[in-house]
Amino acid sequence: MADGPLSNLQILDLTTGPVGGIATMVLADFGADVIKVEKPGGDPYRELPNAPMWLRGKRSVTLDLSTEEGRAELHTLVAGADAVICNLAKENAAKLGADYETLKAIKEDLVYCHISAFGPTGAYANYPGYEGIVAAKSGRMMNFEGLPTREGPAFAAVQVGCHACALSTVAGTLAAIFDRNRTGHGQLIQTSILQGMIPYELGGLVTMQLMERYPESFPPQPDLYRMPTLNYHPLPTKDGTWIQAGNLLQHLFDNFLAATDLADIYADPRYQDGPLTWTNEDRETLRDRMLLRMLEKTSDEWMDIFVENGGVAATRFRSTQDSMIDQDLILNGHLAEKEHPGIGVVRQLGLLGRLTETAGSVGGPGETVNGATWSASEGKAPGNGSRPAPNAAPLAGVTVLELSTVIASPLGAAMLADLGARVIKVETIGGDPYRWMGAGSVGASKTNAGKESISLDLKTEAGQEIVHKLATKADILIHNFRPGVPERLGISYEQLSALNPALVYLSVNGYGPNGPGAHRPSTHPIPGAAIGGALMQAGPDTPPKRNDTVAELRETARKLFRANESNPDPNTSMVVLSTSVLGLFARQATGKGQKIYIDMLGANTYANADDFIAYEGKKPRPEPDANLFGLNATYRLYEAKESWVFLAVPTDSEWQRFCELATADALASDERFRTTDGRGEHDAELAEALTELFGTRHADEWETMLAPQGVGCVRADESTAGGFFLQDEHVRENGFVLEAEHANYGKYLRHGPVITFEGVADACGPAQLSGQHTDALLAELGYDDAAIAQLRADGIAWSEEPSPLSEAVSV
Repeated sequence: MADGPLSNLQILDLTTGPVGGIATMVLADFGADVIKVEKPGGDPYRELPNAPMWLRGKRSVTLDLSTEEGRAELHTLVAGADAVICNLAKENAAKLGADYETLKAIKEDLVYCHISAFGPTGAYANYPGYEGIVAAKSGRMMNFEGLPTREGPAFAAVQVGCHACALSTVAGTLAAIFDRNRTGHGQLIQTSILQGMIPYELGGLVTMQLMERYPESFPPQPDLYRMPTLNYHPLPTKDGTWIQAGNLLQHLFDNFLAATDLADIYADPRYQDGPLTWTNEDRETLRDRMLLRMLEKTSDEWMDIFVENGGVAATRFRSTQDSMIDQDLILNGHLAEKEHPGIGVVRQLGLLGRLTETAGSVGGPGETVNGATWSASEGKAPGNGSRPAPNAAPLAGVTVLELSTVIASPLGAAMLADLGARVIKVETIGGDPYRWMGAGSVGASKTNAGKESISLDLKTEAGQEIVHKLATKADILIHNFRPGVPERLGISYEQLSALNPALVYLSVNGYGPNGPGAHRPSTHPIPGAAIGGALMQAGPDTPPKRNDTVAELRETARKLFRANESNPDPNTSMVVLSTSVLGLFARQATGKGQKIYIDMLGANTYANADDFIAYEGKKPRPEPDANLFGLNATYRLYEAKESWVFLAVPTDSEWQRFCELATADALASDERFRTTDGRGEHDAELAEALTELFGTRHADEWETMLAPQGVGCVRADESTAGGFFLQDEHVRENGFVLEAEHANYGKYLRHGPVITFEGVADACGPAQLSGQHTDALLAELGYDDAAIAQLRADGIAWSEEPSPLSEAVSV
């Protein structure tokens, strides 16, 4: 058991597999006593290559819950536990005496977190809990249509739903215990892999509503086969290695042009008035110049130039395994080494975040404990506090001050608002630049949901004084400035902790403070390329060994751009969410505020946790095929009759059940396919046979026949993720979309929370305009009308004017 801020907690882990495993690993890393309860024979997912990592730091007890003796031992353990985390199907949990109602009767203040695939109710409640099934059904695989040069959905390779679900479990469990310590009340909390998909659906849900309502402002979406934006371009080099650029903002792109000796374009009248005035022909001419220019030097030479320049966001594409030598990861503690008695030295994920005052530690191999000799600790005393209001969300009464831009940190703060925190966003005059990217600021409607906003000039003493007053009332502060900037703006940890010693202060940036990249800029394509997610998604042979023509270079760039989608930002958001709650809990436990470091590279190692581990004899991570159908014949996409399905039947029992329900007698009796090893050996033949079988029926028929019976087969092409969340009744039944009202949109549907708390009032508010609450917040701080008017007149305070979409002009 590790030291750390959770050392007074005892957690029972009733999960199988890596989703619950990663969640309880994080809790163990920060000191919780995690007891993993396993059935006879153990967790079947112990055979996964990354299991030595997510089993670390825990104790394990084997109990047969089908017997009275086993259930009695479980109930003894529950009496001494703070929380139970379980991913058993609800019916099975009830049969085994492990459901919430049974355990609550034993431990009244118990926090019980239930993890499912699709949520607790609705048509898909009993569908199998594979990432691929959820990604296919929820439209995520349709979002990759056009990545391979074929029609139809494409396999989603990075397990973002599992990553977000695991960290939602961490955040939800700690938030509920934090609330219990104030109130004495335990509760049921629930999350799912489907809710884990919510952070990655950044704009489709709102865009589809607004396209229908305001078609003139929202024209049809761009071509699926579109080329990259010049700011985010993948670029070839002389040695065949590709580099990902991430220069979102104009000043960063200008730095890139200067570093590559392409800034001479601004002497050309066609380019002098900025990118918004460039014609498509001008843009494509510059694209080809960029591609050919980058071929003149090796990747080492270019990276030396970009690092020396300091203001260019760029990195090499590499695999997850190759990323494990990265000095920024190593020096910022994102790589840990532990001796394992069975396999030797294991290099693996480090801690989720660096808490400077209450650091955790990476645990060693899990211990086995005999149930007969293990004794529970005494139960914790109930709290004496009360919720700020009846049925309030668990973070009600907590104030978060957010000074960050674009997606990663703002989205994490928005999810804290969904848990009940009051989130005050401090923006520059003119607002977060993400607000002006795209028609209707659709993306910003997600990252700013549920917040209050004040717009200030922090380069002035008066602006800094206002932030200081806000910081004295805050519990958590989140910013994403590069090192040195907070000091210049008067918001460094040293400056603000002197005013508020209890402040939990999160610094979120690209590379972390301790490595060579500390001062370098980063945007979402950078960790996507650097940590391996993009290459995994692109499929084998991308980039190809040879690119002989500009047309081939352009096609490789297109594929890498589509593969390196926006997931690295929400991957980081989940770490912001969970680490914020961890820091808040640590303050409750110790009375200490502290500085916490999070960076995008480290956060994305967790999103690639299935492969961020190395030891002698480790099996390589399975890769999708070149056409991005999937990983193997029993876990992949198939074209059905006028539609597509995704199949997930990796185990022998699931394969047999599939053959039975599909009346595939020939497949069931074929000796080649009888076992897992046999199916793997004859993968190509099995894929061919299944392709023929699925072509006989529509995907809806296959899903109706199989999925409700617990066999993993769903339609994969019904809609994109935005359409799924907008239209699917299962989503509405589970509260995964909620109605809100926006100053410009009017009433609209927004996503629900990634964690739900039983009996708690909805805390999910609408998105706000920049500076919408400037006057109200200034008044709350004691500024009178005259003072507020003067601040506005001096350009120190500002508010965006409403622009209802019926009158708005597309930007």
